[in-house]
Amino acid sequence: MVPADAPMQALLETYKALADETRLRILGLVAERPHNGRQLADALGITQPAVSHHVERLRRVGLLRELREGKERVYGLNRERLSSLAREQLAQTRIEVEDDTGRVLREFFDGDRLRSIPAQRKKRVVVLRELLKRFEPERHYAEREVNDILGRAHEDVATLRRELVMYGFMDRERGEYWLAASEPERGCNVAQEIA
Repeated sequence: MVPADAPMQALLETYKALADETRLRILGLVAERPHNGRQLADALGITQPAVSHHVERLRRVGLLRELREGKERVYGLNRERLSSLAREQLAQTRIEVEDDTGRVLREFFDGDRLRSIPAQRKKRVVVLRELLKRFEPERHYAEREVNDILGRAHEDVATLRRELVMYGFMDRERGEYWLAASEPERGCNVAQEIA
């Protein structure tokens, strides 16, 4: 097994800390306003030692701030860490999507030539997006031109052309095609196929 790097290990520890209903409830309470240990115990119906255990776990991964009010410790949500966690997760997701995209492109393309049209819809979307790069924005193409461009990649131009329109990547009217200005809203099933 490949050891996780430090940022990934920190992310995993944070998610482990969040994988507990009591800790999530603590975060919900301190997100509204800071609480001391006694207030958290009363609100959650648990003992103060149990609160201390959960608070320490959340504090260790940086999700809670510990403040002093006189002799009492008061806990508040560390919003900066929460934002940082969201950014880290987004960056990790982007890396995974980029890795998946590269893998699909290597699997289905041989240089500029498309070996085959993927049967799996998610992979097909990656291929279609790659083919879009062969068209100029804001230019209108006759169907023959679209066929010529797609034909350089694969002989089944009718399927590729239909899929580009079906997914909303291209618009079509009276035998003319052009890149869509933006992707249309999609139903749940189709939206899952598009990263």
